[in-house]
Amino acid sequence: MRGGIIIPDSAKEKPQEGEVIAAREGKYKEDGTRQPLDVKAGDRILFGKYTSSEIKIDGKELLIMREDRRFSESSRAAGAAVGGKKSK
Repeated sequence: MRGGIIIPDSAKEKPQEGEVIAAREGKYKEDGTRQPLDVKAGDRILFGKYTSSEIKIDGKELLIMREDRRFSESSRAAGAAVGGKKSK
């Protein structure tokens, strides 16, 4: 008998997709210069369910996250919006 935990596919985290509606200049590096972001407004990205903070501004649900928390850019055109309105 082997030990361990078996996690079914249904319990694994599925990435969510969204559209970037705003991005800042990037974080400061140790030498004081900015590290430019890889994403810009309009980009579609994949991200984990628990990698962002939800906020509500003017009745819109928005997500805020660090760039290094996203999985990748996406070429699909559907999904939740990062920094924009979440889809249900």
